[in-house]
Amino acid sequence: MRASHEPLVVVEGLQVVARRDGGPETTIVNNVGFSVGRGEVLALIGESGSGKTTIALSLLGYARRGCRIARGCVRVDGTDVLALDDRALRTLRGRKVAYVAQSAAASFNPSRTIMNQVIEGAQIHGLMTPQQARFKAVELFRALALPAPETIGERYPHQVSGGQLQRLMAAMALINDPDVVVFDEPTTALDVTTQIDVLRAFKEAIRERHTSAVYVSHDLAVVAQMADRVVVLNGGEIQEYGEIGQILTNPQHPYTRSLLAAARPETVVETVEQAPAALSPESAGIRPLLEVSGLSAGYGKPDRQGVPPIKVLTDIDLRVARGTTLGIIGESGSGKSSLAWTIAGLVAPYQGQIRFDGRPLAPRFMQRDQDDRRRIQLVFQNADTVLNPKRTIEEILMRPLQVFNCCPPDKVRQRVIQLLDMVRLPAAIAQRLPSELSGGQKQRINLARALAAEPDLILCDEVTSALDTVVGAAILELLAELRRELGLAYIFISHDISVVRAICDEVMVLYRGKQVDHCARGELTVPPRHPYTDLLVNSVPELRQGWLEEATARISADRSRQQLLAERQ
Repeated sequence: MRASHEPLVVVEGLQVVARRDGGPETTIVNNVGFSVGRGEVLALIGESGSGKTTIALSLLGYARRGCRIARGCVRVDGTDVLALDDRALRTLRGRKVAYVAQSAAASFNPSRTIMNQVIEGAQIHGLMTPQQARFKAVELFRALALPAPETIGERYPHQVSGGQLQRLMAAMALINDPDVVVFDEPTTALDVTTQIDVLRAFKEAIRERHTSAVYVSHDLAVVAQMADRVVVLNGGEIQEYGEIGQILTNPQHPYTRSLLAAARPETVVETVEQAPAALSPESAGIRPLLEVSGLSAGYGKPDRQGVPPIKVLTDIDLRVARGTTLGIIGESGSGKSSLAWTIAGLVAPYQGQIRFDGRPLAPRFMQRDQDDRRRIQLVFQNADTVLNPKRTIEEILMRPLQVFNCCPPDKVRQRVIQLLDMVRLPAAIAQRLPSELSGGQKQRINLARALAAEPDLILCDEVTSALDTVVGAAILELLAELRRELGLAYIFISHDISVVRAICDEVMVLYRGKQVDHCARGELTVPPRHPYTDLLVNSVPELRQGWLEEATARISADRSRQQLLAERQ
């Protein structure tokens, strides 16, 4: 994907400051400079809060609420972006510089068809007729390997998968043939098999259109497949800037080396392995904390036999002992989150039973007593949609403390600070709103809120998906520490198999709502395994260049085997 060295984007001496509640300004991006050649992909990597997204948004002349671009120069194809008035900025955005957000689900209007939203930018800028825009959109859908490219645009956002919606957002960004596309963590929430399709589609689209890209990510394995050069950020400052090959094989800065170390699964495994090996309830001769038998669940109005029209889980059996962790893996739509919601009481099963601490558990959340609600906590995948945007972090964390009477009223604020410290966040964050936090910080608040209830079982639905490698490793260490000290049990849902191997004692594999494999974590890569398990394992990106191209043929063969087996079943 190597391009000419002619700079299309030049950033020099960029400084961004933030101010809250009339206090003094704080520098959050300091003296940042880099360039991007035509057709080149530059990656911005670093921990949550390192300034990656803030810098990327400056290419659109945009600063988030409470921030301002104080100094520096941002030029795109010779245009001084920071000198443009509002009208000129509107022309720049979408035409010369386009943006693909981290959460496509939060960016699409649920009440409008996909096609109307994809072609809206072309209509606003008057670049083509509606017919031309629709024709070009279909061509983009095809180029991005979307199913039924001629008709998918007539669907609504909720009628397509997360991976498809992410690619549709890329089509929206590319329809005006921009010079530069900013990709802001575009595959963070995708499962590994979907991520492969999306990365390959992005890479081909960039190459074919000779588009320049700035790729924001905390996933170094993904960056290794996409980027030509890398800017390593920490605390809003550049720590290292170089070719992707040099960054991966010969990093110069200690911080870069720490990122690479945190990205390698062995490091996390060694840390978590310090926890005592868990015994299954049967082998230990003890009563399991959670026992699920013959569980089937679905959505929609049930028929006379109580069976819903959309079945998402079929005949699920699992057991979780105190102080142990069960990992659930599978593609988007396999039923992972639905299983967590059913255990939590948000979805009622139409068949089967859930027993908790030896007692049958009421199927619906509102039918359960206060103590059962406290003892089982669900940490949702998307912190953006579950944190009240009008409440401060302190108020959000105080709520479960007050509802479940977890501490005396005069100790509530002190406990909030302790919870923030547990998830590695400073006390000052307590007075902020969710919109003032990074994606990774919001996810840690999501986890802290669950911990506030002092539960026995936590259902972790992709709790590390939005976190950078360093913070993700720290959260895994925290979960392991809580397991040792408090005897906490987890059901850990993730599309990151390396994380599941690091934190879990046993792993269950779901495919189309059915469990197709169940094994100890050490046996996940030991044959013979189910073909679908092989597909998932082979889809995990490796921390080296060229893996994406090498893996394509192997993954295609795995998919063919799995499809053949599914047809036989």
